[in-house]
Amino acid sequence: MITDARVLQPEFIPQEVKHRDAEVNHLSSVLRPILDGQSADPVFLYGPSGVGKTCIAQFTVERLRENVVDINHQYVNCWENHNRFKTLYSLLDGINQTIDIHRQSTPKDLLLDRLRDYDGPPYVVILDEVDQLKDKSLLYELYHIPRITMILIANNEKGLFADVDDRLNSRLSVCTRIHFHSYTHDELVAILHDRVQWGLKGEAINQQGLNVIANNAAGDARVAIGILRKAARTAQEEQLDSIPDRVIQKVTPEAKSEIKQKTVDRLTTHQQILYKIIAEYGEIAPSDLYEEYCDHVSEPKTRRMMRNYLAKLEHYNLVEGKGNTKARIYRSVA
Repeated sequence: MITDARVLQPEFIPQEVKHRDAEVNHLSSVLRPILDGQSADPVFLYGPSGVGKTCIAQFTVERLRENVVDINHQYVNCWENHNRFKTLYSLLDGINQTIDIHRQSTPKDLLLDRLRDYDGPPYVVILDEVDQLKDKSLLYELYHIPRITMILIANNEKGLFADVDDRLNSRLSVCTRIHFHSYTHDELVAILHDRVQWGLKGEAINQQGLNVIANNAAGDARVAIGILRKAARTAQEEQLDSIPDRVIQKVTPEAKSEIKQKTVDRLTTHQQILYKIIAEYGEIAPSDLYEEYCDHVSEPKTRRMMRNYLAKLEHYNLVEGKGNTKARIYRSVA
């Protein structure tokens, strides 16, 4: 049944994208100076999980590379590379400047100096989950490197701008913002239809099946593709000719659970502790949560930083907050 498993993977970048023309055109216009060999102003893509931010950033950069002979690019997931050294190392790796760098002994300042000395073609860097950076002052330093163009990606503006100093805020506050909304039901169906055409045999799934997946995914393309992938594998294992609704309904909780676990595994230590405390209590008030959190760590972050972490957990549907500031309660999401 599966003819090309790549198109069912969340990181797959299609040759064409659906229902994001406005966002692609907007980002392309911001990056236009690169066509003339110049760097472009930073741009900030934001919106909920599973709305195509990462896909559109990579798709647009690939399209840019088709028109520019000399250009370098690098994608960095700041959730996985959240400390200063790892981020700088990834950026240098994108321009083949890491051969003599040793993770244990090379000073961080040397990495930054090497980036500052870069005099090659325009360098486009996609910093995904940028709000996860431990040291956001790095963005200020990257902003002042002439050949670098930054595409920043996060769930919302608050997560990025809440805890940065005034000088960085003044720079980033003027960057172009592109807001991504959740996909509609019909848009998700169209996205799924393309994946079926590219990766599955003939009549592997009918329109009704695509509608069921879209309903279960609730506007999140990552979840929708995950359900389709799990359903196709299950149907193939059962030696079925097509994917029936019963299989879709059966695998939906499993697919969502897999995505959820991958997200939990990527949380920082402090975020994981907060998540585990909420899961253990079922529901808990912010004041009690902060006290528990302080008991679990040797160097607790501020209450403000805890609120930023909680917002991240909410955006990934790991926890939910109910009530206003004074009577707010955080609950774990099943």
